[in-house]
Amino acid sequence: MRASAKMAALAGLCTLMACAASAGERGADGKNHGRARDAVQLGPRPFYLVQDMDEGELKDALEQCTSGPFYKSDFSISHRGAPLQFPEHTREGYEAAARMGAGILECDVSFTADRELVCRHSQCDLHTTTDILAKPELAAKCSEPFSPAEFDPISGERIKTASAQCCTSDITLQEFRTLRGKMEASNPDASTVAQYLDGTPDWRTDLYSGSGTLMTHAESIALFKQLGVKMTPELKAPSVAMPYQGDYTQQAYAQQMIDEYKAAGVGPREVFPQSFNLDDVLFWQQADPLYGRQAVYLDGRVDDPAFEPSLEDFQNLAAQGVRIVAPPIFALVRLDESGRIAPSDYAIYARLAGLDIIAWSFERAGPIENLVEEGRQYYYQSVSEAMNKDGDMYEVLDVLGRDIGVLGVFSDWPASVSYYANCMKL
Repeated sequence: MRASAKMAALAGLCTLMACAASAGERGADGKNHGRARDAVQLGPRPFYLVQDMDEGELKDALEQCTSGPFYKSDFSISHRGAPLQFPEHTREGYEAAARMGAGILECDVSFTADRELVCRHSQCDLHTTTDILAKPELAAKCSEPFSPAEFDPISGERIKTASAQCCTSDITLQEFRTLRGKMEASNPDASTVAQYLDGTPDWRTDLYSGSGTLMTHAESIALFKQLGVKMTPELKAPSVAMPYQGDYTQQAYAQQMIDEYKAAGVGPREVFPQSFNLDDVLFWQQADPLYGRQAVYLDGRVDDPAFEPSLEDFQNLAAQGVRIVAPPIFALVRLDESGRIAPSDYAIYARLAGLDIIAWSFERAGPIENLVEEGRQYYYQSVSEAMNKDGDMYEVLDVLGRDIGVLGVFSDWPASVSYYANCMKL
Protein backbone atom coordinates (compact mmCIF):
# COMPACT_ATOMS: atom_id res chain seq x y z
CA MET A 1 0.00 0.00 0.00
CA ARG A 2 1.45 3.36 -1.05
CA ALA A 3 -0.59 5.42 1.41
CA SER A 4 1.25 7.38 4.08
CA ALA A 5 0.92 6.73 7.77
CA LYS A 6 -1.70 9.46 7.98
CA MET A 7 -3.81 7.66 5.40
CA ALA A 8 -3.87 4.60 7.61
CA ALA A 9 -6.08 6.57 9.95
CA LEU A 10 -8.65 6.70 7.18
CA ALA A 11 -8.98 2.95 6.84
CA GLY A 12 -12.20 2.89 8.82
CA LEU A 13 -13.66 5.99 7.20
CA CYS A 14 -16.77 5.27 5.16
CA THR A 15 -19.23 8.11 4.77
CA LEU A 16 -22.96 7.47 4.70
CA MET A 17 -23.22 8.25 0.99
CA ALA A 18 -20.27 6.14 -0.07
CA CYS A 19 -21.34 3.13 2.00
CA ALA A 20 -24.95 3.34 0.85
CA ALA A 21 -23.88 3.55 -2.78
CA SER A 22 -21.57 0.58 -2.40
CA ALA A 23 -24.22 -1.55 -0.72
CA GLY A 24 -26.92 -0.59 -3.20
CA GLU A 25 -24.84 -1.50 -6.24
CA ARG A 26 -23.82 -5.03 -5.26
CA GLY A 27 -25.80 -7.90 -6.66
CA ALA A 28 -26.71 -11.19 -5.01
CA ASP A 29 -23.34 -12.60 -5.97
CA GLY A 30 -21.59 -9.85 -4.01
CA LYS A 31 -20.15 -8.25 -7.12
CA ASN A 32 -20.51 -4.59 -8.01
CA HIS A 33 -22.92 -4.52 -10.93
CA GLY A 34 -23.73 -0.81 -10.84
CA ARG A 35 -27.37 0.00 -11.49
CA ALA A 36 -27.55 -1.36 -15.03
CA ARG A 37 -28.16 -4.98 -15.86
CA ASP A 38 -26.76 -4.92 -19.37
CA ALA A 39 -23.03 -5.20 -19.95
CA VAL A 40 -21.43 -2.06 -21.35
CA GLN A 41 -19.09 -1.63 -24.31
CA LEU A 42 -15.62 -0.41 -23.39
CA GLY A 43 -13.82 -0.61 -26.71
CA PRO A 44 -10.05 -1.13 -27.00
CA ARG A 45 -8.65 1.87 -25.11
CA PRO A 46 -8.73 0.51 -21.51
CA PHE A 47 -6.94 -2.62 -22.68
CA TYR A 48 -4.33 -0.50 -24.45
CA LEU A 49 -3.73 1.43 -21.23
CA VAL A 50 -3.30 -1.78 -19.23
CA GLN A 51 -0.85 -3.19 -21.76
CA ASP A 52 1.08 0.09 -21.64
CA MET A 53 1.63 -0.12 -17.87
CA ASP A 54 4.87 -1.03 -16.14
CA GLU A 55 5.01 -4.60 -14.90
CA GLY A 56 3.78 -4.93 -11.34
CA GLU A 57 0.95 -5.88 -9.01
CA LEU A 58 -1.49 -3.28 -10.36
CA LYS A 59 -0.98 -4.34 -13.97
CA ASP A 60 -1.36 -7.99 -12.98
CA ALA A 61 -4.61 -7.19 -11.17
CA LEU A 62 -6.04 -5.20 -14.07
CA GLU A 63 -5.07 -7.89 -16.58
CA GLN A 64 -7.23 -10.38 -14.69
CA CYS A 65 -10.34 -8.42 -15.72
CA THR A 66 -9.88 -8.36 -19.48
CA SER A 67 -12.66 -10.87 -20.14
CA GLY A 68 -15.24 -8.83 -18.21
CA PRO A 69 -18.19 -8.68 -17.97
CA PHE A 70 -18.37 -4.94 -17.36
CA TYR A 71 -21.24 -2.97 -15.87
CA LYS A 72 -22.25 0.63 -15.36
CA SER A 73 -20.57 2.24 -12.35
CA ASP A 74 -21.21 5.50 -10.50
CA PHE A 75 -17.44 5.68 -9.92
CA SER A 76 -17.19 6.46 -13.65
CA ILE A 77 -18.44 10.01 -14.22
CA SER A 78 -18.79 11.41 -17.71
CA HIS A 79 -17.03 14.77 -18.11
CA ARG A 80 -18.98 16.78 -20.72
CA GLY A 81 -20.01 13.53 -22.43
CA ALA A 82 -17.11 11.78 -24.14
CA PRO A 83 -15.07 14.72 -25.50
CA LEU A 84 -11.90 12.78 -26.17
CA GLN A 85 -13.55 11.93 -29.48
CA PHE A 86 -17.10 13.38 -29.50
CA PRO A 87 -18.13 17.06 -29.44
CA GLU A 88 -18.77 17.94 -25.83
CA HIS A 89 -22.25 18.31 -24.35
CA THR A 90 -23.93 16.70 -27.34
CA ARG A 91 -26.46 13.92 -27.47
CA GLU A 92 -23.96 11.73 -29.33
CA GLY A 93 -21.28 12.26 -26.69
CA TYR A 94 -23.68 11.54 -23.83
CA GLU A 95 -24.92 8.34 -25.44
CA ALA A 96 -21.33 7.21 -26.02
CA ALA A 97 -20.48 7.90 -22.37
CA ALA A 98 -23.41 5.82 -21.16
CA ARG A 99 -22.42 2.95 -23.44
CA MET A 100 -18.95 3.11 -21.89
CA GLY A 101 -20.32 2.50 -18.41
CA ALA A 102 -20.53 6.00 -16.95
CA GLY A 103 -23.07 5.87 -14.14
CA ILE A 104 -23.23 9.66 -13.81
CA LEU A 105 -23.40 12.14 -16.71
CA GLU A 106 -22.68 15.87 -16.63
CA CYS A 107 -24.47 18.82 -18.17
CA ASP A 108 -22.65 22.12 -17.61
CA VAL A 109 -25.44 24.66 -17.33
CA SER A 110 -25.48 28.10 -18.95
CA PHE A 111 -28.37 30.36 -20.03
CA THR A 112 -29.48 31.97 -23.27
CA ALA A 113 -30.61 35.55 -23.96
CA ASP A 114 -34.18 34.48 -23.13
CA ARG A 115 -32.94 32.84 -19.90
CA GLU A 116 -33.38 29.23 -20.96
CA LEU A 117 -30.90 26.68 -19.59
CA VAL A 118 -28.61 24.85 -22.02
CA CYS A 119 -25.65 22.47 -21.77
CA ARG A 120 -22.39 24.34 -22.44
CA HIS A 121 -19.10 24.20 -20.57
CA SER A 122 -18.88 27.98 -20.58
CA GLN A 123 -21.40 30.68 -21.24
CA CYS A 124 -18.98 32.07 -23.83
CA ASP A 125 -17.56 29.07 -25.68
CA LEU A 126 -19.86 28.83 -28.70
CA HIS A 127 -17.10 30.09 -31.00
CA THR A 128 -14.88 27.12 -30.14
CA THR A 129 -17.47 24.37 -29.57
CA THR A 130 -20.10 25.03 -32.25
CA ASP A 131 -20.44 26.21 -35.84
CA ILE A 132 -21.91 29.61 -34.89
CA LEU A 133 -19.18 31.56 -36.72
CA ALA A 134 -20.09 29.74 -39.94
CA LYS A 135 -23.65 31.11 -39.68
CA PRO A 136 -23.39 34.81 -40.64
CA GLU A 137 -26.74 35.81 -39.18
CA LEU A 138 -25.78 34.39 -35.77
CA ALA A 139 -22.10 35.30 -35.93
CA ALA A 140 -23.23 38.91 -36.23
CA LYS A 141 -24.77 38.61 -32.75
CA CYS A 142 -21.56 37.42 -31.07
CA SER A 143 -20.12 39.57 -28.29
CA GLU A 144 -16.88 39.80 -30.27
CA PRO A 145 -16.86 39.06 -34.01
CA PHE A 146 -14.18 36.92 -35.59
CA SER A 147 -10.86 38.73 -35.91
CA PRO A 148 -8.11 37.10 -38.01
CA ALA A 149 -4.56 36.55 -36.88
CA GLU A 150 -1.93 39.08 -37.88
CA PHE A 151 1.70 38.39 -38.72
CA ASP A 152 4.82 40.50 -38.97
CA PRO A 153 5.39 40.95 -42.74
CA ILE A 154 9.14 40.62 -42.36
CA SER A 155 9.71 37.94 -39.72
CA GLY A 156 6.46 36.06 -40.26
CA GLU A 157 5.98 35.98 -36.47
CA ARG A 158 2.42 36.08 -35.26
CA ILE A 159 1.72 39.40 -33.57
CA LYS A 160 -2.01 38.97 -32.99
CA THR A 161 -3.93 35.77 -32.29
CA ALA A 162 -7.14 34.99 -34.16
CA SER A 163 -10.06 35.51 -31.81
CA ALA A 164 -13.82 35.66 -31.31
CA GLN A 165 -16.31 35.42 -28.45
CA CYS A 166 -19.78 34.02 -28.83
CA CYS A 167 -21.96 33.45 -25.77
CA THR A 168 -25.18 31.59 -25.11
CA SER A 169 -26.49 34.90 -23.75
CA ASP A 170 -25.93 36.46 -27.20
CA ILE A 171 -28.68 34.34 -28.75
CA THR A 172 -32.12 32.94 -27.97
CA LEU A 173 -32.94 29.32 -27.33
CA GLN A 174 -34.52 29.05 -30.79
CA GLU A 175 -31.26 30.28 -32.33
CA PHE A 176 -29.21 27.98 -30.10
CA ARG A 177 -31.14 24.99 -31.45
CA THR A 178 -29.87 25.70 -34.97
CA LEU A 179 -26.21 25.19 -33.98
CA ARG A 180 -24.18 21.98 -34.31
CA GLY A 181 -21.51 20.91 -31.88
CA LYS A 182 -17.87 20.55 -32.92
CA MET A 183 -14.73 19.48 -31.10
CA GLU A 184 -13.62 22.17 -28.66
CA ALA A 185 -10.76 23.92 -30.47
CA SER A 186 -9.68 26.97 -32.43
CA ASN A 187 -6.75 27.79 -34.67
CA PRO A 188 -4.83 30.82 -33.32
CA ASP A 189 -3.15 31.34 -36.72
CA ALA A 190 -6.41 31.50 -38.67
CA SER A 191 -7.02 34.14 -41.29
CA THR A 192 -10.54 32.88 -42.07
CA VAL A 193 -13.49 31.53 -40.10
CA ALA A 194 -13.06 28.12 -41.70
CA GLN A 195 -9.44 27.97 -40.55
CA TYR A 196 -10.39 29.18 -37.07
CA LEU A 197 -12.93 26.39 -36.66
CA ASP A 198 -10.38 23.82 -37.86
CA GLY A 199 -8.11 23.54 -34.83
CA THR A 200 -8.74 20.11 -33.32
CA PRO A 201 -5.56 18.68 -31.70
CA ASP A 202 -4.10 15.72 -33.57
CA TRP A 203 -4.65 13.44 -30.57
CA ARG A 204 -8.40 13.99 -30.79
CA THR A 205 -10.53 13.49 -33.90
CA ASP A 206 -13.14 15.20 -36.03
CA LEU A 207 -14.58 11.86 -37.06
CA TYR A 208 -17.81 12.41 -35.08
CA SER A 209 -18.08 16.19 -35.43
CA GLY A 210 -20.50 16.18 -38.34
CA SER A 211 -23.59 15.60 -36.24
CA GLY A 212 -23.07 17.16 -32.82
CA THR A 213 -26.61 17.64 -31.47
CA LEU A 214 -26.72 20.42 -28.86
CA MET A 215 -29.03 20.00 -25.90
CA THR A 216 -30.99 22.09 -23.47
CA HIS A 217 -30.64 21.26 -19.80
CA ALA A 218 -34.18 19.85 -19.74
CA GLU A 219 -33.43 17.68 -22.79
CA SER A 220 -30.32 16.32 -21.07
CA ILE A 221 -32.41 15.35 -18.06
CA ALA A 222 -34.86 13.45 -20.26
CA LEU A 223 -32.00 11.70 -22.07
CA PHE A 224 -30.22 10.78 -18.84
CA LYS A 225 -33.42 9.30 -17.45
CA GLN A 226 -33.76 7.24 -20.62
CA LEU A 227 -30.13 6.08 -20.31
CA GLY A 228 -30.64 5.08 -16.67
CA VAL A 229 -27.87 7.25 -15.23
CA LYS A 230 -27.51 9.75 -12.41
CA MET A 231 -26.93 13.40 -13.18
CA THR A 232 -24.36 16.00 -12.16
CA PRO A 233 -25.17 19.47 -13.51
CA GLU A 234 -22.57 22.20 -13.06
CA LEU A 235 -23.89 25.73 -12.67
CA LYS A 236 -21.46 27.78 -14.75
CA ALA A 237 -20.28 31.21 -13.69
CA PRO A 238 -22.17 33.83 -15.72
CA SER A 239 -20.13 35.88 -18.18
CA VAL A 240 -22.65 38.70 -17.94
CA ALA A 241 -23.33 40.96 -14.99
CA MET A 242 -25.87 39.60 -12.56
CA PRO A 243 -28.69 40.37 -12.00
CA TYR A 244 -29.16 39.82 -15.73
CA GLN A 245 -31.85 41.85 -17.50
CA GLY A 246 -32.58 43.54 -14.21
CA ASP A 247 -34.16 40.73 -12.21
CA TYR A 248 -32.41 37.45 -13.04
CA THR A 249 -30.26 36.92 -9.97
CA GLN A 250 -27.61 34.31 -9.28
CA GLN A 251 -29.96 32.61 -6.84
CA ALA A 252 -32.78 32.59 -9.40
CA TYR A 253 -30.37 30.98 -11.88
CA ALA A 254 -29.28 28.37 -9.30
CA GLN A 255 -32.89 27.62 -8.32
CA GLN A 256 -34.01 27.35 -11.96
CA MET A 257 -31.49 24.54 -12.47
CA ILE A 258 -32.86 22.55 -9.52
CA ASP A 259 -36.46 23.25 -10.50
CA GLU A 260 -35.94 21.54 -13.87
CA TYR A 261 -35.09 18.30 -12.05
CA LYS A 262 -38.19 18.61 -9.93
CA ALA A 263 -40.33 19.26 -13.00
CA ALA A 264 -38.91 16.13 -14.63
CA GLY A 265 -39.61 14.01 -11.56
CA VAL A 266 -35.93 13.32 -10.83
CA GLY A 267 -35.33 12.63 -7.15
CA PRO A 268 -32.56 14.32 -5.15
CA ARG A 269 -30.54 11.12 -4.74
CA GLU A 270 -30.12 11.03 -8.53
CA VAL A 271 -28.61 14.54 -8.74
CA PHE A 272 -25.21 15.92 -7.76
CA PRO A 273 -25.35 19.70 -8.38
CA GLN A 274 -21.91 21.29 -8.80
CA SER A 275 -20.45 24.78 -8.63
CA PHE A 276 -17.09 26.51 -8.22
CA ASN A 277 -19.03 29.14 -6.31
CA LEU A 278 -19.33 28.08 -2.67
CA ASP A 279 -22.31 30.40 -2.26
CA ASP A 280 -24.22 28.32 -4.83
CA VAL A 281 -23.56 25.15 -2.84
CA LEU A 282 -24.68 26.79 0.41
CA PHE A 283 -27.75 28.25 -1.31
CA TRP A 284 -28.86 24.82 -2.54
CA GLN A 285 -28.41 23.38 0.94
CA GLN A 286 -30.60 26.09 2.45
CA ALA A 287 -33.20 26.50 -0.30
CA ASP A 288 -33.51 22.81 -1.26
CA PRO A 289 -31.89 20.71 1.47
CA LEU A 290 -32.67 17.38 -0.19
CA TYR A 291 -31.03 18.37 -3.48
CA GLY A 292 -28.36 20.35 -1.66
CA ARG A 293 -27.26 17.33 0.36
CA GLN A 294 -25.30 15.96 -2.61
CA ALA A 295 -24.09 19.36 -3.83
CA VAL A 296 -20.46 19.32 -4.95
CA TYR A 297 -18.05 22.16 -4.21
CA LEU A 298 -15.66 22.36 -7.17
CA ASP A 299 -12.54 23.56 -5.42
CA GLY A 300 -10.76 26.03 -7.67
CA ARG A 301 -8.70 27.37 -4.77
CA VAL A 302 -6.00 24.85 -5.61
CA ASP A 303 -5.03 26.90 -8.68
CA ASP A 304 -3.81 29.65 -6.35
CA PRO A 305 -0.11 29.01 -5.55
CA ALA A 306 -0.69 30.56 -2.14
CA PHE A 307 -3.37 28.03 -1.18
CA GLU A 308 -2.26 25.63 1.55
CA PRO A 309 -4.66 22.82 2.51
CA SER A 310 -5.21 22.27 6.21
CA LEU A 311 -7.40 20.10 8.38
CA GLU A 312 -8.95 23.23 9.89
CA ASP A 313 -9.90 24.54 6.46
CA PHE A 314 -11.76 21.35 5.53
CA GLN A 315 -13.39 21.17 8.93
CA ASN A 316 -14.69 24.69 8.33
CA LEU A 317 -16.16 23.61 4.99
CA ALA A 318 -17.80 20.62 6.67
CA ALA A 319 -19.18 22.87 9.41
CA GLN A 320 -20.85 25.01 6.73
CA GLY A 321 -22.56 21.91 5.37
CA VAL A 322 -20.27 20.96 2.50
CA ARG A 323 -20.17 17.18 2.08
CA ILE A 324 -18.33 16.71 -1.23
CA VAL A 325 -15.30 18.56 -2.58
CA ALA A 326 -14.03 18.13 -6.14
CA PRO A 327 -10.55 19.40 -7.01
CA PRO A 328 -8.50 18.62 -10.13
CA ILE A 329 -6.47 15.41 -10.00
CA PHE A 330 -3.15 17.13 -9.31
CA ALA A 331 -4.41 18.46 -5.96
CA LEU A 332 -5.04 14.93 -4.67
CA VAL A 333 -1.70 13.28 -5.44
CA ARG A 334 2.00 13.92 -4.85
CA LEU A 335 5.31 12.15 -5.15
CA ASP A 336 6.56 10.61 -1.91
CA GLU A 337 10.17 10.38 -0.76
CA SER A 338 10.80 7.43 -3.07
CA GLY A 339 9.28 9.19 -6.07
CA ARG A 340 6.10 7.12 -6.08
CA ILE A 341 2.60 8.54 -6.50
CA ALA A 342 0.85 8.96 -3.14
CA PRO A 343 -2.12 10.83 -1.58
CA SER A 344 -1.54 14.55 -1.07
CA ASP A 345 -2.13 16.56 2.09
CA TYR A 346 -5.29 17.89 0.47
CA ALA A 347 -6.68 14.36 0.11
CA ILE A 348 -5.63 13.36 3.61
CA TYR A 349 -7.08 16.41 5.36
CA ALA A 350 -10.33 16.37 3.36
CA ARG A 351 -10.98 12.75 4.27
CA LEU A 352 -10.01 13.28 7.91
CA ALA A 353 -12.58 16.10 8.01
CA GLY A 354 -15.21 13.60 6.85
CA LEU A 355 -15.59 14.99 3.34
CA ASP A 356 -16.13 12.89 0.25
CA ILE A 357 -14.05 13.64 -2.83
CA ILE A 358 -14.63 13.57 -6.57
CA ALA A 359 -11.65 14.05 -8.91
CA TRP A 360 -11.42 15.60 -12.39
CA SER A 361 -10.61 14.91 -15.17
CA PHE A 362 -9.17 11.62 -16.41
CA GLU A 363 -8.25 11.37 -20.13
CA ARG A 364 -8.29 15.17 -20.43
CA ALA A 365 -4.55 15.73 -20.85
CA GLY A 366 -4.00 13.76 -24.05
CA PRO A 367 -0.94 11.56 -24.62
CA ILE A 368 1.29 11.40 -21.55
CA GLU A 369 4.55 11.22 -23.52
CA ASN A 370 6.14 14.69 -23.61
CA LEU A 371 3.39 15.96 -21.32
CA VAL A 372 5.55 18.61 -19.69
CA GLU A 373 7.39 19.68 -22.84
CA GLU A 374 4.12 20.29 -24.67
CA GLY A 375 2.52 22.17 -21.78
CA ARG A 376 -0.39 19.79 -21.16
CA GLN A 377 0.57 18.74 -17.64
CA TYR A 378 -2.18 20.62 -15.75
CA TYR A 379 -4.06 17.59 -14.46
CA TYR A 380 -0.88 15.71 -13.48
CA GLN A 381 1.42 18.62 -12.66
CA SER A 382 2.12 17.37 -9.13
CA VAL A 383 3.26 13.93 -10.34
CA SER A 384 4.23 14.48 -13.98
CA GLU A 385 7.88 13.67 -13.24
CA ALA A 386 6.82 10.07 -12.55
CA MET A 387 4.75 9.74 -15.72
CA ASN A 388 6.11 9.05 -19.20
CA LYS A 389 3.46 6.93 -20.93
CA ASP A 390 -0.29 6.57 -21.10
CA GLY A 391 -0.42 3.48 -18.89
CA ASP A 392 0.87 5.57 -15.97
CA MET A 393 -2.58 7.15 -15.72
CA TYR A 394 -3.86 3.95 -14.14
CA GLU A 395 -1.22 4.32 -11.41
CA VAL A 396 -2.74 7.71 -10.59
CA LEU A 397 -6.27 6.35 -10.78
CA ASP A 398 -5.38 3.56 -8.38
CA VAL A 399 -4.21 6.05 -5.77
CA LEU A 400 -7.42 8.00 -6.20
CA GLY A 401 -9.60 4.90 -6.05
CA ARG A 402 -8.03 2.68 -3.43
CA ASP A 403 -5.65 4.81 -1.36
CA ILE A 404 -7.81 7.92 -1.09
CA GLY A 405 -11.22 6.38 -1.67
CA VAL A 406 -12.76 9.04 -3.91
CA LEU A 407 -16.46 8.71 -4.71
CA GLY A 408 -15.81 8.92 -8.43
CA VAL A 409 -13.64 10.30 -11.20
CA PHE A 410 -14.68 12.48 -14.13
CA SER A 411 -13.33 11.29 -17.45
CA ASP A 412 -13.31 12.51 -21.05
CA TRP A 413 -13.40 8.82 -22.08
CA PRO A 414 -15.46 7.01 -19.42
CA ALA A 415 -14.54 3.52 -20.63
CA SER A 416 -11.07 3.89 -19.08
CA VAL A 417 -12.47 4.61 -15.62
CA SER A 418 -15.31 2.10 -16.03
CA TYR A 419 -12.77 -0.66 -16.66
CA TYR A 420 -10.83 0.18 -13.50
CA ALA A 421 -13.99 0.57 -11.40
CA ASN A 422 -15.34 -2.82 -12.45
CA CYS A 423 -12.00 -4.54 -11.99
CA MET A 424 -11.45 -3.09 -8.49
CA LYS A 425 -15.13 -3.48 -7.54
CA LEU A 426 -15.42 0.18 -6.56
